[in-house]
Amino acid sequence: MTAVNRPSECAGASRGKESRRCRRVLYGLLGAAIVWLGGCMVGPKYSRPPAEAPATYQETGDWKTAQPSDDVARGEWWKIYQDPQLDRLEARIEVSNQNLQAAEEQFRIARDQVRIARSGLYPTVSGAPSLTGNRISKNKPYYTVGGVNYADYQIPLNASYELDLWGRIRRMVEQARAEGQASAADLANVNLSLHAELATDYFQMRGLDAQKRLLDSTVSAYQQALKLTQQRHDGGIASELDVAQAQTQLETTRAEGQDVEVQRAAYEHAIAVLVGQPASTFSVPPLPLDAPPPLVPPGVPSDLLERRPDIAAAERRMQVANEGIGIARAAYFPTITLSGTAGQESGELGSLFQGPSFFWSLGPTAVETLFDAGRRHAVSDQAKANYDESVANYRETVLQSFQEVEDNLAALRILEAEAKTQDGAVAAAHHTLDLSNNRYKGGVSNYLEVITAQSAALSDERSAVDILTRRLSASVLLIRALGGGWNTSRIPAV
Repeated sequence: MTAVNRPSECAGASRGKESRRCRRVLYGLLGAAIVWLGGCMVGPKYSRPPAEAPATYQETGDWKTAQPSDDVARGEWWKIYQDPQLDRLEARIEVSNQNLQAAEEQFRIARDQVRIARSGLYPTVSGAPSLTGNRISKNKPYYTVGGVNYADYQIPLNASYELDLWGRIRRMVEQARAEGQASAADLANVNLSLHAELATDYFQMRGLDAQKRLLDSTVSAYQQALKLTQQRHDGGIASELDVAQAQTQLETTRAEGQDVEVQRAAYEHAIAVLVGQPASTFSVPPLPLDAPPPLVPPGVPSDLLERRPDIAAAERRMQVANEGIGIARAAYFPTITLSGTAGQESGELGSLFQGPSFFWSLGPTAVETLFDAGRRHAVSDQAKANYDESVANYRETVLQSFQEVEDNLAALRILEAEAKTQDGAVAAAHHTLDLSNNRYKGGVSNYLEVITAQSAALSDERSAVDILTRRLSASVLLIRALGGGWNTSRIPAV
């Protein structure tokens, strides 16, 4: 016998099929919209603004080297000075310097921020199991059954996913990535600055060691001169004034040597902080300067844009600001969120995991701001101003970088010529001193002439040491200005 469906059953089946068909159409259209709009990103596409770079460095002149730029030690650039003591100190910065460790933590924070931003590309799923006891009030308005007690067991899973139709989340990810790369460049810049600071302090200290050795040898010479003058005084040849002048010259030079020790201690303590050791437990044995600085090839000016970590950091922050414009513009479009809930619910624990206890709901929500009194427009203008500021900061960083290179190229060129002139002055001063001593011993001149010649010779010798110290410091600063062998290929992808 053939079964005949009742009209109500047929209607219910028809409505169920239509409902399922509508849901399929809805989800199909929604999926198509996601695929179509998935690549849509409002706001400007980032491209690095141009920065003017000269064709050549002005201060190089005829000062050229046969070495290619790749010969400069990359990373451990200080090894070109061939100073084992400096090498040992520089190696300790990587391990113990607190400022460098703080910069590393800042980079880790920025890298974690990228992970936080990327999480927005995926749905957020949460669970909220609950057990509640309920009683319906008999005095509840419009109640049908009052005074009833019942339990409600729920194990739901809630999912929410923002459809990134306008690229807001993707731009936030790119913004976080660019900031992470800028932080990595900041870390490299801190590293370079700390190593350069240590090398500069080290050569300043060694220059003071050279001055102390010079003063000590001068004190020994003045002691011999005082002894000779005292003997001449005892023999009735020299006056008591000559002895007093020789004693004054000796004690003044001793005081200058003690003052040099104060300055050296300050540099030694500064190095202790750089290598992460208490100053009271740190010492560096004296080691005077004895060699001129090595030649540092400056390379091509256009390469400087890729070799300076501070320039790289400024460039990355331009992209950060550029992505901010896109994020601000995305606020003009509706935020579409797909939310869903599924789980088990029952009034009895025993039937909680049975098939009829399953429930679900799924649907999109669109939110659009209709009026905000110009807030979005102001935020968009602010983002544009931030980008313009970052461009100006980038170009200013580039200009300052070229200035630093030119300054130190000029310093090395001029100081090299000055060193040759000063060497001539030292030779002339020693010749004058020899003549004055001979004239004094022959009774032709008084001791004041000898003292004047001694002072001039000591001053010229100290000037020669100071020029050598400045040349070494300028070479360190030039290497720092050139990026210390760093380049943008070392920026991590994040």
